[in-house]
Amino acid sequence: MVRRLLVAALAVAMTIITVMSSAAAETQSWQHVPVPVEVRPQAGLNEAVAFGPDRAWAVGTDAVGREAPGYPLMLRWDGTAWQRQSLSGIRWQGELLSVAATSPSAVWAVGRDSAGGARLLRHDGGSWSESRPPRGVVLTKVVAGGGETWLIGSRDGAQVLLRRDGRGWQDVPAPPGAVYGLHILSADDVWAAGETHSGAAVSHWDGDAWQQTIVHGFPRSAVGSVLAVSPTEVWAGGTDGFVGGPVGKPIPPLLVRFDGQKWSRVTMPTDFGSVTSLTPGPSGGLGWVSVARSQKYGPPGSWPPFVPGPDFLAWNGQSFTEYSEPAVAGEGDSLRLQLAPVPGTEKVWSVGRATGPENTFAPRILRYG
Repeated sequence: MVRRLLVAALAVAMTIITVMSSAAAETQSWQHVPVPVEVRPQAGLNEAVAFGPDRAWAVGTDAVGREAPGYPLMLRWDGTAWQRQSLSGIRWQGELLSVAATSPSAVWAVGRDSAGGARLLRHDGGSWSESRPPRGVVLTKVVAGGGETWLIGSRDGAQVLLRRDGRGWQDVPAPPGAVYGLHILSADDVWAAGETHSGAAVSHWDGDAWQQTIVHGFPRSAVGSVLAVSPTEVWAGGTDGFVGGPVGKPIPPLLVRFDGQKWSRVTMPTDFGSVTSLTPGPSGGLGWVSVARSQKYGPPGSWPPFVPGPDFLAWNGQSFTEYSEPAVAGEGDSLRLQLAPVPGTEKVWSVGRATGPENTFAPRILRYG
């Protein structure tokens, strides 16, 4: 009798473990997370930032029409659901392009109104308010890291970088060409991703000057995201270049890695698309790569010649694991994927916009873990 009871107890325990393991395995995939019902049609998200499992921000625009420029859209994650945030006193029409923070009480958002004017918002831990943007600068992105906050933009058509020094925004010399993304480790250790006439370029700021390297010299290649893990491990991603070809010809993605001495191209398990963001894992190393409009070659002789490729690539230090975004009823694939890691966890957010019914678009929020 005792033996039978022990066997039965063991069987129950194994069943519980199996169920728990299966449930854990099911959560380790990308899941669709709904946006608030009050978000109006024709909306899209551009960027997000997370502070923990119960606090994150996402920015974009909604109510965009053929004649309407839309309105700035601000969402907040409370650990259970995304909620639309009221932007009291903000009456302009336009779009929020980027969001970044050094702490929950120092969150910045960059936008542009319908007249093309730069807009800068700040959250002090209690509410959002408008802050005066740098004079004459068209802002495109805000980046934070290492206790620093920088702005990317242009002035009279020329590239501009600005750094927050506690009193205001101060110009920092920009490297040659265009800068699309930054990874800030400290005031004197900043990496910039962009392009020049010679190809995709990555530059390093040591507090005094930029040292620029052409990481891929093919015409029209560019990198927009950079992740510095250590002095001997830096990643950058974007798109390969192209010369001529038919309209609509897909362009290969570009992923390169620096080992402390040279930059090398990294083979990816997809043939076409654009690397839109790189994000670290819990250990600080490269965790995820997002690839928008990812496609692969289909079997020889098949038509169409391309099949969908992976939207997300998880890096384990040696190889990639491929993930596809989940299907969403009534919507198509994502047109834009921007990653935001949740500090201290394996969770990652992806925000963007997807194709909607009848050539419209819709906001898209996905979460891993």
